[in-house]
Amino acid sequence: MIRFIKVDELLNVRNEVLREGRLSPDECRFPSDNNEGNFHLGYFVDDELACIASFHPQSYGEFSGIGYRLRGMATTEKYRGQGFGNQLVNFALVYLRGQMADYLWCNARIKAVRFYSGLGFEIVSPEFEVPGIGPHHVMYVKIR
Repeated sequence: MIRFIKVDELLNVRNEVLREGRLSPDECRFPSDNNEGNFHLGYFVDDELACIASFHPQSYGEFSGIGYRLRGMATTEKYRGQGFGNQLVNFALVYLRGQMADYLWCNARIKAVRFYSGLGFEIVSPEFEVPGIGPHHVMYVKIR
């Protein structure tokens, strides 16, 4: 089941999946976590949080209209490959369409490019390095 959640609920998964457990939960907060218009989604299996993502209004480059940025997409190892991430992003796209957003973008790790491509995202930047994390591409999907 997909639910809107508070940032405090997802910090442990961010740390476990995205930072390999190297940080404290508070160190896994993003500056954008409390931006106006921001929301966080969680996919729960029973009462266990399996997949997370955060979204906030932010434009990208020369794209026009209302843009949202996807950050901190993560699925715990136990639940990978079961389609939960796909369902979570599709839920967000439907929600964002209702919020009159025009597009969604993200900095995708190279190993996640195939996942995002399968959801209709396209690469819109050359490869770049996020220090301490690794190579990425900016990816974009039109919502409306």
